Amino acid sequence: MNIYEVKTLSQRLEGNTYPGRGIVIGKSEDGKKAVAAYFIMGRSANSRNRVFTEKDGAVYTEPFDASKVEDPSLIIYAALRQYENNLIVTNGDQTDTIFDGIKAGKSFADSLTVREFEPDGPNFTPRISGMLTFLNGDFTYQMSILKSADAEGTACNRYAFSYPALSGLGHFIHTYVCDGNPIPTFQGEPERVAIGNDIDAFTTELWNALDENNKISLYVRYIDLATGECENRLVNKNA
Repeated sequence: MNIYEVKTLSQRLEGNTYPGRGIVIGKSEDGKKAVAAYFIMGRSANSRNRVFTEKDGAVYTEPFDASKVEDPSLIIYAALRQYENNLIVTNGDQTDTIFDGIKAGKSFADSLTVREFEPDGPNFTPRISGMLTFLNGDFTYQMSILKSADAEGTACNRYAFSYPALSGLGHFIHTYVCDGNPIPTFQGEPERVAIGNDIDAFTTELWNALDENNKISLYVRYIDLATGECENRLVNKNA
């Protein structure tokens, strides 16, 4: 068994109709770019009625058709924000929790101690989060998953992971193992994935690997470590 095996995103997602929401963070193969990606999927009409929008460098989920919104509490939020040299990406409004915590001098993990999984039993969808921290022309990154300790949602298990940025390597965490009823929560460590140099190739590979019926939106950002310049790609199924 090769525990250091690195697979492409296509390989990781092959045959999986519902990984849910997912975060990918890593460094390009040439070592020149920091990479962050976030995608959302949905099974219900309420979940599918969304698009990504970008405002002042932050990314938000918003309703595609505001007249059809049933419950905005878990589907409308800031998915990506930056505070100083920290880029935060999450699958819910804990983006703001981390932002406020870092601003107040807390660590990434400590900021999340006031949050837990989503109150959407019987699924109890995990809250997944990531943060890139830039310093001296390079970066490190952290990821977190907060998930139910049992089938009844009586307690929250908290897992945090810290990584050095290695060229060509990324880590991929998603809310669910696969489709189901209830939907099984992601298990284990974030998955090792390959990160290429070309943002368009990366975006296309990830978008095409997601199930056609359930995918909704994707956002990808490549950040030049030497200049800080950002290159972004935003894909919405609801155009």
